[in-house]
Amino acid sequence: MSTVASLGSAQVSSELSNYEANLEKPITQLDDQIATDKADISAWGSISGAVSTLQNSLAGISDISTINNLSASTSQSTVATATAALGGETGTFNVAVTSLATSQEVYFKPESSAAAALTGGAGSLTVSLGGGKSETIAVGSGSLTLSGVAAAINKAAGGVKASIVSTSTGATLVLQGSATGSSQNFSVSGTGALSIFTYPPASSAAASAAKEVSAAKNAVLTINGVPVTSTTNTLGSAISGVTLSLAGTGSTVISVASSPAKLTSAVSSVASSLAAALSSIAKETKYVAASAASSSSSASAKSGPLLGNFTATNLSDQLLSAVSGAAASGLSANAIGLSVSSTGTVSFSSAAFSSTFAANPKGVTALLGEIYTSLDTITGSAIGTSTTASISTGSANAPGAIGAQTNALQNAITSINSNIAQLTKQDDAEITNLATEYSNAEAAATSAQITQEYLSIFTGSGSASSGVA
Repeated sequence: MSTVASLGSAQVSSELSNYEANLEKPITQLDDQIATDKADISAWGSISGAVSTLQNSLAGISDISTINNLSASTSQSTVATATAALGGETGTFNVAVTSLATSQEVYFKPESSAAAALTGGAGSLTVSLGGGKSETIAVGSGSLTLSGVAAAINKAAGGVKASIVSTSTGATLVLQGSATGSSQNFSVSGTGALSIFTYPPASSAAASAAKEVSAAKNAVLTINGVPVTSTTNTLGSAISGVTLSLAGTGSTVISVASSPAKLTSAVSSVASSLAAALSSIAKETKYVAASAASSSSSASAKSGPLLGNFTATNLSDQLLSAVSGAAASGLSANAIGLSVSSTGTVSFSSAAFSSTFAANPKGVTALLGEIYTSLDTITGSAIGTSTTASISTGSANAPGAIGAQTNALQNAITSINSNIAQLTKQDDAEITNLATEYSNAEAAATSAQITQEYLSIFTGSGSASSGVA
């Protein structure tokens, strides 16, 4: 029979290790549960991200009335181009441009160079603009060059702008009105060294000192035969909701028609985001037979951590039904090129959408409104936010179904960690006590053995003495 006295230190250590391993088994099981819960939390995080992206994409169809579904084209871009705004007038418009709007341009007698000093002392320029407005620009003696005068004029940023053109005959100051239109003609008068920059000339003798390149004029055109004049080459109100940009003289045809390009892009974005959300849920809830899973080391060959989770599968079913079951004005999702299979595959045909929209824009708008409302409600319930609710209340909702799942899992992990800490504390105490008991028992056994050996020596010695006597 084995006693403490017969157990060596190595045997004691082995006994303690075995006992400690048995005590750790419940902790190992709890650690495994934490790992499982963390995998579930990670899976919910992936689904939540995909659902959030889906909800963000819904903003593109939240208010279709704000999406510009018009496009404008031109037959001759060298004559005019056009853009159509939301609510603009549709149709075909024949545009004939007789002349473009121009600004007045004047140049003066050339000087030897742009840096050559002007004689006559410091002075100023007075520019008289249409409507009776005038501007005075002073030029100091240190700036009496063409370059200095041009810089002073441009720094004032008033009704005229200046430039210098250099030719073989010298440098010439050119003044151009800052705006086009017949009311934008200007005159210039100068004092001191700047008196040479006067237009119109004060006398016929000075006429050769300044020349007008072009006068300020309005654009002249017709739209479907109706005469139109404009002070600028950009017409924003001649055709309701359409901006015309004149580029040259001649004729062109401007066509403004319905074009769902922007809306098509928005619906395509929703379809892509919906496909990603359904794919994410499918990945985290998929089933893989044990035989197949055991024969592969790939993570993709394993069942999803949320396999059998009702919240996840129900979310997938709701997303599918929101599209497959949508109907309005006699239209279904399939009619606008948006289809969802029972396996969660989402497809979108922009050609089918454009065709149906052209034939029934109001019906398509109504159907998209229903799809938006359903998907916004579902995603809001899942992640705790809703585009509609956020806009109307200005605040986010309480955590949704996914938040509730992850919160419960996190709380479970916290509770398990607390249990592990308690068990570890108890186990450590047991191991310490057991080691102490082994040590005490070993010490006691050792003392008893020493005593026994001592007594045996006495006993043996006494017998020997008696025999000799």
